Parts: sequence; structure tokens; C-alpha cells
Amino acid sequence: MKKILLGISITFFSLISKATTVEMTTSQGVIEINLFDQQTPKTVANFLNYVKRDAYNQTVIHRSIPGFIIQGGGFTFSDSLDPIDTDLAVVNEPVLSNVKGTIAMAKVSGNENSATSQWFFNIADNSTNLDVQNNGFTVFGQISAQSQPVLDKITALVHCESLPVVEITTAQCADSNVTLSVANLVVIESVVVIDDDPASSQNLAPIENTLIKSVLKTSSSESGSVVWLLGAVLFVFSRRNNKMRQML
Repeated sequence: MKKILLGISITFFSLISKATTVEMTTSQGVIEINLFDQQTPKTVANFLNYVKRDAYNQTVIHRSIPGFIIQGGGFTFSDSLDPIDTDLAVVNEPVLSNVKGTIAMAKVSGNENSATSQWFFNIADNSTNLDVQNNGFTVFGQISAQSQPVLDKITALVHCESLPVVEITTAQCADSNVTLSVANLVVIESVVVIDDDPASSQNLAPIENTLIKSVLKTSSSESGSVVWLLGAVLFVFSRRNNKMRQML
């Protein structure tokens, strides 16, 4: 009995996280993110590499699906969405669950180790799908409670297909004579480390991804709305024509 209790105790405390804390300032408000340095060290290091060289500054939220995810980290905007320079892909670390309020890495469908710069916020509990799809999506942090209203605000914006916009109506989204500018998009103005001590957030209790243990480690081949979910999605805007096309 003592051995069993000891094992349970070790498992519980292994999920109590310490975290580097970053602040993401967007045109819709500030999002504070606690990174899971201990559970997903390679993914956190990858994310911080982009942060430290200001690669996320002036990028835009290029995808938002209400009740599902908000995605960014891939593009700046001029006349169109311009891909940022990316590092080599990071090894998948699907140890934590894609529950509401977490941030995870986006990747190409069918390639579990393809994540580079893009990430997404889970704005709902997506664990049933994303903990197992494509051998699991790597959760590497969670937002603070006071940051949730910012995600809610982005979700509530008008969406041109899956692109959240400001000062644009739904009717204008379909009007080829309307040209979007960066002022119409949700801009990530800066991402900075506000506490680089991994022990700065000791009260986090990330939820373990237990579903991944029950599936074979093979590439996902499911069909449906989530299969194409988090590959790079590119909306092309022209000054003469703002019709959007999606490239998978």
C-alpha cells in the first residue's frame, strides 16, 4: 500500500509545473502565458528562440475558429500574409492535454514532427481530437486566468472565413472591392519574457495527455474538419482583389 501511495504521489507532483512566463501584447489586449519548461523542454526552447529574436513581433492572428482554436505565429502582413523565417522543426512532445486555455504547436497533417513557429490557443477542450490526432499536438503552456477575456474578444470579432478582422463587416468580407490592411487584422505587437525563472509559476497543474497512450504511434488518417486543422493556412490579399483562398 505504501508503494502504491508513493507512486501516486510521484505522479501527481511530476505534473506540478514550474514555468517561464511570457507576455504577448496584441492589438486586442495582453495575453500572459506560462510555459511548461519541465514537461516540454524542447518545444519551450523552440518557442523562446523565436521570442528572443523578436520573430513574433508584428505577426498576425491568421486563423480563428470559434469554439475551437486561435492560431498565429506564422505570418506578418503587407499586401498579403508573408511567412516568417522558421527554424528546423521541433520533435513532438505530446505529454500534456489540449484543454481550454492551453497553447500548443501547429504542424502539418500527417507529420508529427513538423512544428516550427506556428502555435494555437485552445479556446475549448479539444483533448478528444487533438491529444491523439497526428500522434498528438504538443501543449507547451497555458494562459493566465486574466488573459481569457482577450481570447474571447478575438473570437467575437467578425471573421472573413477563418480570419478575424476589425472594422470590417461580414458583407465587406465578401466584397472584392474592399481591400484589407494590417489595421484590419489582429496584430501581435510583441512577445517578451517577463520572468525567465522556470520556478516563477509553481501553482500550475497541467493535465496529462492520457489518450495518446491508448493509440498506435502512426500518422493520423482520419477525415473531417480537424484533419487539415493546423497546417500553414495562407490567405492571399491583393490591393485590387481581396478574395481569400486557402492553401493546405
